[in-house]
Amino acid sequence: QVQLAESGGGLVQSGGSLRLSCVISGISILELGTGWVRQAPGKEPEAISCINNFGTVTYYSNSTKDRFAISRDNLGKTIYLQMNSLKPEDTAVYHCATGACTATDWFTDSRDYWGRGTQVTVSS
Repeated sequence: QVQLAESGGGLVQSGGSLRLSCVISGISILELGTGWVRQAPGKEPEAISCINNFGTVTYYSNSTKDRFAISRDNLGKTIYLQMNSLKPEDTAVYHCATGACTATDWFTDSRDYWGRGTQVTVSS
């Protein structure tokens, strides 16, 4: 059974940092792309960052590049999202997910695996 479990969310002031983690079991991230999707209240999900199965390619949305950094461990079980210079508009539930990752696109939908998410709230 594939499971994705996020942690590391919380309340932070504008300009602060958080590091999210996602432990993946039942499948190896060395075999598929993984990344992060966030959803703010009343908005559509936004695919913000991913890393390919080889760990050689990463993608960032325009809203997160230069502030966020995705990484993973070499055991193929955990991915991370380091979030710096956080803004109130970064407030959302952050889900880790599997999908197709390239340097220019990150595609994931209901046919892929998603975690339940962790809440990130950035106060102004």
